[in-house]
Amino acid sequence: MTQRHPIQNDSVMFITTVTRDRIPYFLDDALAREAVECLYRVQSLRPFFLHGFVIMPDHCHFLIRVRKPEKISSIMKSYKAGVTYAIGNGKLWQPRFHILIPDKPWHALRYIHHNPIDAGLVEDPKEYRWSSASRKWDVTPLHDSLVT
Repeated sequence: MTQRHPIQNDSVMFITTVTRDRIPYFLDDALAREAVECLYRVQSLRPFFLHGFVIMPDHCHFLIRVRKPEKISSIMKSYKAGVTYAIGNGKLWQPRFHILIPDKPWHALRYIHHNPIDAGLVEDPKEYRWSSASRKWDVTPLHDSLVT
C-alpha cells in the first residue's frame, strides 16, 4: 500500500517512523549506527536539510526540510529501504510514517532531543550517541534553513 502525502516542500517537517511490531532493533549499537549513517547516505542522494534526529530503540524521529524537486515520500522510501538492506531484515519497518508540520520547529527539536531522557535511556540529551543532540553528527541549524 502506498502512502500519499501532500507536497510539503519548504516546510520544516517532524517525521516519525516506527519499527515493525515496535521491535527494539536499535538497542544494538551497530544497527543504530547504520540507521544514522543511512540517513546521511540518503541525504547525499536526495538532498534535504537535516535539523535534528534521534534513533530510538523502536522508532526514529527526524526534523527536516525538503526543497524541490525532492519529496518526503521518496526520501523516506530510500531511507527505510536502505536501512532494511544494510541490516538484512526484510520486515524492519511498519509500512507508513507520520508527518507533522510544527508551528514551532524549535519545540519539535527539543522533543526529539529529549526523547531518550523520557525513555529512561540517558539523563542528558548529549549523552545519547544516536541523536543530533550528542553533537557528533552534522546537522543544519534551524535558523540557517529558515532564511534560505
